[in-house]
Amino acid sequence: MLMIGSMFSAKLQAKIDFLKKKSLPIALGSIKFNSPLLLAPMASICNAPFRLLMEDLGAGGTVSELISCHGINYGNRRTLDMLKIDPREKVTGIQLFGEEPEAMARAAETAMDYKPQFIDINMGCPVKKVVTKGGGSALLKDPKSLAPYLREIKKAIPIPLTIKIRMGWDAEGINADEIVKVANDEGIEWVAIHGRTRAQQYTGLANWDYIEALAENSPLPIIGNGDLHHHETVYERLNSTKCEALMIARGALRNPFIFLESLAPNQIEFTGEDYWEIIQKLYQYTTESFEDERTQLIQIRKLIVWFAAGFPNTSKFRGILFQTKTIEESMRYSEDYFLGLGNSQKSINYSERFMTSGHG
Repeated sequence: MLMIGSMFSAKLQAKIDFLKKKSLPIALGSIKFNSPLLLAPMASICNAPFRLLMEDLGAGGTVSELISCHGINYGNRRTLDMLKIDPREKVTGIQLFGEEPEAMARAAETAMDYKPQFIDINMGCPVKKVVTKGGGSALLKDPKSLAPYLREIKKAIPIPLTIKIRMGWDAEGINADEIVKVANDEGIEWVAIHGRTRAQQYTGLANWDYIEALAENSPLPIIGNGDLHHHETVYERLNSTKCEALMIARGALRNPFIFLESLAPNQIEFTGEDYWEIIQKLYQYTTESFEDERTQLIQIRKLIVWFAAGFPNTSKFRGILFQTKTIEESMRYSEDYFLGLGNSQKSINYSERFMTSGHG
């Protein structure tokens, strides 16, 4: 039976509260977070319902999906809707992308109407349609041109400005240290770095040796990002890193409890029943945020499928779920599946490539 309310069950909430107590609050510049584990921006994923759920499940802070400055400035309704922040969100930044400083500054001013805690600039997206126009990772090519770009945006807003980058454009152009120096000179609050170059896209492995060396010598707080898919990996990194914080992206899709489990691995077991509870919470947030039922169905169904990854018979579950026509039908089928799992545990091959087309 679908039960929607403001709280989780006492049983699940006790698990969440136990693990949240393992976390220590941090400050990155002037922004305070409840945990050093933050949700990274992911295209078409990090909307308000998903951000709210991840905060419920231990994320110390979140960032919106990347949003086009030109779409904002043109007044595109769909783009403007992406700026919305739910008043229940605690610490949320809005991430913008674009190549023109004046356009970015105008978009940042508009974004202020939605009350973000910080504005983040996407300087890491490797997707062709973004970089060919000079945005995303393309901004890494010429560090000298960044100073006036950042300065124009920063003077337009009264809140912290942050950036998310990659190591560089390609193996011959690794220059994140130069980018950090420029960012520091221009008053940027912190730098999040994904440990790959633009040329790598999402292939190979994130270069954590480079991230750690950068963090150790950086005048700004560094947030590390890349290949943080398993809670034990995150735990080990969290307890050894020189970074001030870590950003988890795709790892939160196959394991929505990763922010909690990474604080104390293998101390708490989350069951199919727990997954069904958080799916109900996601349903609540999604139906509150989107009026159109088709949009609700698309948004929630893709996340349910990812949450199911590693459980028994997921291929069959996925196939049937994507044939459902209404959100109510999707929820009924999901309830039967997750409650029928009993004490089944996930088994995920983390060496397999997962979502390599521009998310996070």
